[in-house]
Amino acid sequence: MGIIEAIVLGIIQGLTEFLPVSSSGHLEIAKVLFGKSLAGEESLLFTLLLHGATALSTIVVFRKEIVEIFKGLLEFKWNEATKFSSLIVVSMIPVFFVGVLLKDEIEALFDGQIVLVGCSLIFTAILLYATTRIKEHDGKLTFKRALIVGIAQAVAVLPGVSRSGSTISVALLTGVSRERAARFSFLMVLPVIIGAMLLEGKEYLEHGDELKIDVLAMSLGVLAAFVAGVLACRWMIRIVKNSKLDYFAYYCAAVGLIAIIAGLV
Repeated sequence: MGIIEAIVLGIIQGLTEFLPVSSSGHLEIAKVLFGKSLAGEESLLFTLLLHGATALSTIVVFRKEIVEIFKGLLEFKWNEATKFSSLIVVSMIPVFFVGVLLKDEIEALFDGQIVLVGCSLIFTAILLYATTRIKEHDGKLTFKRALIVGIAQAVAVLPGVSRSGSTISVALLTGVSRERAARFSFLMVLPVIIGAMLLEGKEYLEHGDELKIDVLAMSLGVLAAFVAGVLACRWMIRIVKNSKLDYFAYYCAAVGLIAIIAGLV
């Protein structure tokens, strides 16, 4: 993997992790365009590192909210912080079972499956477009809604299904307000990403001698993902508040169709 390739992939990850256009789908398309120069294990490791970079950008953007949550948890009583944390735990249940039971099958999908990526992008487009056809709600997050949003997050492990797009869309469709939907979508993924990185890090340490990586290239790619992630996260919050998700629906549909045609041809 070259330095230019790593930086491009990092920028793609940073932008598309928060914008509702599927970071995993765009990374798979980019890898194919680069000629699949990433080996399978290297590809998965780099993808996880990029997700770690965007997780860090989430922490930077929501640092005040995260500090308030920890302060509330340290009071050791039922308050807004403990309730919000409990909602995040509930939302993690579906993706936990998917990650444990279907780990090998999911990893096999991240290997240039362009037709699958295209179909998933069109699915994302439908979800995003559906949010433009509902009235704006001011509903709060409940445990039932958190579980439903968690199911959407589990589906988003498929390359091409936008995690932010699907979780925000499903939250809006269940009646959650736009501001709460965006905030919950970006914060609920932090424990999932950190957990996945710890598991994959353990596996990498056990087999690290079998995999040679370009440390400089990966480091620059991670830095690019972090910077792009901070910018995209702040932009996405404004987009959700201003109800502009339909533009991304059209984009996902167009890219999805192109990916399907390219994959079939």
